[in-house]
Amino acid sequence: MDLTITIVDGRLETTLFEKAMNLYLYLPPHSSHPCGVFTGLIFGQILRIRRLCTHKRDADKKILEFFHRLLARGHTQDALGPLFDKAEANARAYMQLSQEERERLRRQKSLDAHNQVFLHLQYHPNDPRSRDIQRIWREQILQPEGETPLPEMENVTGDRVGINKLVVAYSRPSNLKNRFSVRDINGRGKSVSEHLAQWS
Repeated sequence: MDLTITIVDGRLETTLFEKAMNLYLYLPPHSSHPCGVFTGLIFGQILRIRRLCTHKRDADKKILEFFHRLLARGHTQDALGPLFDKAEANARAYMQLSQEERERLRRQKSLDAHNQVFLHLQYHPNDPRSRDIQRIWREQILQPEGETPLPEMENVTGDRVGINKLVVAYSRPSNLKNRFSVRDINGRGKSVSEHLAQWS
Protein backbone atom coordinates (compact mmCIF):
# COMPACT_ATOMS: atom_id res chain seq x y z
CA MET A 1 0.00 0.00 0.00
CA ASP A 2 1.57 3.29 -1.05
CA LEU A 3 -1.05 5.52 0.56
CA THR A 4 -1.39 7.44 3.80
CA ILE A 5 -5.10 7.59 4.59
CA THR A 6 -6.59 9.95 7.15
CA ILE A 7 -10.15 10.82 8.15
CA VAL A 8 -10.85 14.55 8.17
CA ASP A 9 -14.33 15.76 9.13
CA GLY A 10 -15.75 12.35 8.33
CA ARG A 11 -14.11 12.14 4.89
CA LEU A 12 -11.17 10.06 3.70
CA GLU A 13 -8.13 12.02 2.52
CA THR A 14 -5.12 10.40 0.88
CA THR A 15 -1.53 11.24 0.10
CA LEU A 16 1.52 9.23 -0.93
CA PHE A 17 3.23 7.09 1.65
CA GLU A 18 7.02 7.22 1.27
CA LYS A 19 9.43 5.23 3.41
CA ALA A 20 11.80 7.31 5.48
CA MET A 21 14.78 5.29 4.19
CA ASN A 22 13.84 5.58 0.50
CA LEU A 23 16.94 6.72 -1.42
CA TYR A 24 14.99 7.65 -4.59
CA LEU A 25 17.63 6.17 -6.87
CA TYR A 26 15.90 7.01 -10.13
CA LEU A 27 17.61 6.30 -13.46
CA PRO A 28 20.54 8.67 -14.00
CA PRO A 29 20.85 10.38 -17.40
CA HIS A 30 23.81 8.24 -18.47
CA SER A 31 22.00 4.95 -17.78
CA SER A 32 21.85 2.59 -20.74
CA HIS A 33 18.06 2.43 -21.02
CA PRO A 34 15.76 3.23 -23.95
CA CYS A 35 14.66 6.87 -23.61
CA GLY A 36 11.04 5.72 -23.48
CA VAL A 37 11.71 4.11 -20.10
CA PHE A 38 12.57 7.44 -18.50
CA THR A 39 9.65 9.19 -20.21
CA GLY A 40 7.32 6.48 -18.94
CA LEU A 41 8.70 6.90 -15.42
CA ILE A 42 7.83 10.61 -15.41
CA PHE A 43 4.41 10.18 -17.02
CA GLY A 44 3.51 7.33 -14.69
CA GLN A 45 4.73 9.01 -11.51
CA ILE A 46 2.95 12.30 -12.20
CA LEU A 47 -0.31 10.54 -13.03
CA ARG A 48 0.08 8.43 -9.88
CA ILE A 49 0.60 11.52 -7.71
CA ARG A 50 -2.37 13.34 -9.24
CA ARG A 51 -4.63 10.32 -8.74
CA LEU A 52 -3.59 9.47 -5.18
CA CYS A 53 -3.33 12.91 -3.54
CA THR A 54 -6.63 14.39 -2.38
CA HIS A 55 -5.43 18.00 -2.37
CA LYS A 56 -3.88 19.76 -5.37
CA ARG A 57 -1.41 21.64 -3.16
CA ASP A 58 -0.17 18.34 -1.75
CA ALA A 59 0.17 16.85 -5.26
CA ASP A 60 2.04 19.95 -6.46
CA LYS A 61 4.48 19.56 -3.55
CA LYS A 62 5.04 15.86 -4.31
CA ILE A 63 5.68 16.58 -7.99
CA LEU A 64 8.18 19.32 -7.13
CA GLU A 65 9.98 16.89 -4.79
CA PHE A 66 10.06 14.33 -7.61
CA PHE A 67 11.53 16.97 -9.94
CA HIS A 68 14.28 17.84 -7.43
CA ARG A 69 15.10 14.17 -6.85
CA LEU A 70 15.65 13.74 -10.58
CA LEU A 71 17.90 16.82 -10.58
CA ALA A 72 19.87 15.23 -7.74
CA ARG A 73 20.38 12.16 -9.96
CA GLY A 74 22.06 14.33 -12.62
CA HIS A 75 19.21 15.33 -14.92
CA THR A 76 18.93 18.94 -16.07
CA GLN A 77 16.02 21.37 -15.83
CA ASP A 78 16.16 21.88 -19.60
CA ALA A 79 15.67 18.16 -20.21
CA LEU A 80 13.07 17.63 -17.49
CA GLY A 81 10.89 20.71 -18.11
CA PRO A 82 9.28 19.62 -21.42
CA LEU A 83 8.74 16.07 -20.12
CA PHE A 84 7.03 17.33 -16.97
CA ASP A 85 4.83 19.68 -19.03
CA LYS A 86 3.69 16.84 -21.28
CA ALA A 87 3.18 14.51 -18.32
CA GLU A 88 1.04 17.12 -16.54
CA ALA A 89 -1.07 17.58 -19.69
CA ASN A 90 -1.48 13.81 -19.97
CA ALA A 91 -2.52 13.53 -16.31
CA ARG A 92 -5.04 16.37 -16.67
CA ALA A 93 -6.59 14.76 -19.74
CA TYR A 94 -6.88 11.40 -17.98
CA MET A 95 -8.35 12.89 -14.79
CA GLN A 96 -11.05 14.64 -16.83
CA LEU A 97 -12.28 11.34 -18.29
CA SER A 98 -15.41 9.83 -16.80
CA GLN A 99 -15.28 6.33 -15.35
CA GLU A 100 -17.16 5.08 -18.42
CA GLU A 101 -14.60 6.66 -20.77
CA ARG A 102 -11.73 5.12 -18.80
CA GLU A 103 -13.40 1.73 -18.98
CA ARG A 104 -13.93 2.15 -22.74
CA LEU A 105 -10.23 2.97 -23.23
CA ARG A 106 -9.26 -0.06 -21.15
CA ARG A 107 -11.47 -2.33 -23.27
CA GLN A 108 -10.14 -0.80 -26.49
CA LYS A 109 -6.58 -1.36 -25.32
CA SER A 110 -7.41 -4.98 -24.60
CA LEU A 111 -8.91 -5.41 -28.08
CA ASP A 112 -5.94 -3.70 -29.73
CA ALA A 113 -3.61 -6.18 -28.02
CA HIS A 114 -4.95 -8.89 -30.37
CA ASN A 115 -3.79 -6.92 -33.42
CA GLN A 116 -0.18 -6.36 -32.48
CA VAL A 117 3.08 -8.26 -32.74
CA PHE A 118 6.19 -7.96 -30.60
CA LEU A 119 9.79 -7.57 -31.65
CA HIS A 120 11.95 -8.57 -28.68
CA LEU A 121 15.42 -7.04 -28.66
CA GLN A 122 18.20 -6.82 -26.13
CA TYR A 123 18.77 -3.09 -25.70
CA HIS A 124 22.01 -1.45 -26.76
CA PRO A 125 22.37 2.34 -27.08
CA ASN A 126 24.16 2.03 -30.44
CA ASP A 127 21.40 -0.02 -32.07
CA PRO A 128 18.80 1.62 -34.36
CA ARG A 129 16.24 3.68 -32.47
CA SER A 130 12.76 2.31 -31.91
CA ARG A 131 11.27 5.05 -34.11
CA ASP A 132 13.52 3.95 -36.99
CA ILE A 133 12.44 0.33 -36.57
CA GLN A 134 8.81 1.47 -36.52
CA ARG A 135 9.32 3.49 -39.72
CA ILE A 136 10.82 0.48 -41.51
CA TRP A 137 7.94 -1.68 -40.22
CA ARG A 138 5.36 0.75 -41.62
CA GLU A 139 7.08 1.21 -44.99
CA GLN A 140 8.18 -2.37 -45.66
CA ILE A 141 5.65 -4.59 -43.86
CA LEU A 142 2.52 -2.79 -42.68
CA GLN A 143 1.81 -0.72 -45.80
CA PRO A 144 4.42 -1.37 -48.49
CA GLU A 145 3.99 0.80 -51.56
CA GLY A 146 2.00 -0.94 -54.29
CA GLU A 147 1.28 -3.99 -52.11
CA THR A 148 -1.66 -5.20 -50.04
CA PRO A 149 -1.50 -3.74 -46.52
CA LEU A 150 -0.70 -6.34 -43.87
CA PRO A 151 -4.04 -6.05 -42.00
CA GLU A 152 -5.94 -6.81 -45.23
CA MET A 153 -3.91 -9.88 -46.17
CA GLU A 154 -5.55 -13.28 -45.66
CA ASN A 155 -4.10 -16.36 -44.04
CA VAL A 156 -4.49 -19.94 -45.33
CA THR A 157 -8.00 -20.22 -43.89
CA GLY A 158 -9.15 -17.02 -45.63
CA ASP A 159 -9.25 -14.91 -42.48
CA ARG A 160 -7.77 -11.43 -42.45
CA VAL A 161 -4.45 -11.11 -40.67
CA GLY A 162 -5.59 -7.95 -38.88
CA ILE A 163 -2.17 -7.12 -37.43
CA ASN A 164 -1.66 -3.36 -37.50
CA LYS A 165 0.84 -2.57 -34.76
CA LEU A 166 4.43 -3.44 -33.90
CA VAL A 167 5.64 -3.22 -30.30
CA VAL A 168 9.41 -3.01 -29.90
CA ALA A 169 9.98 -4.75 -26.55
CA TYR A 170 13.43 -4.26 -25.08
CA SER A 171 15.16 -6.42 -22.52
CA ARG A 172 18.38 -5.50 -20.83
CA PRO A 173 21.57 -7.55 -20.94
CA SER A 174 22.53 -9.37 -17.77
CA ASN A 175 24.58 -7.33 -15.33
CA LEU A 176 26.76 -7.99 -12.28
CA LYS A 177 23.74 -8.21 -10.01
CA ASN A 178 22.34 -11.03 -12.16
CA ARG A 179 25.62 -12.91 -11.87
CA PHE A 180 26.26 -12.44 -8.18
CA SER A 181 22.82 -12.10 -6.60
CA VAL A 182 21.03 -15.41 -7.09
CA ARG A 183 17.34 -15.31 -6.18
CA ASP A 184 16.81 -19.07 -6.23
CA ILE A 185 18.40 -20.27 -2.99
CA ASN A 186 18.39 -23.91 -4.22
CA GLY A 187 20.34 -23.09 -7.37
CA ARG A 188 22.94 -20.65 -6.12
CA GLY A 189 25.53 -21.57 -8.74
CA LYS A 190 29.07 -20.23 -8.42
CA SER A 191 30.20 -17.98 -5.62
CA VAL A 192 31.59 -14.50 -6.31
CA SER A 193 35.16 -15.72 -5.72
CA GLU A 194 34.66 -18.54 -8.22
CA HIS A 195 33.46 -16.03 -10.85
CA LEU A 196 36.44 -13.76 -10.19
CA ALA A 197 38.87 -16.65 -10.39
CA GLN A 198 37.34 -17.67 -13.72
CA TRP A 199 37.90 -14.15 -15.16
CA SER A 200 41.44 -13.65 -13.83
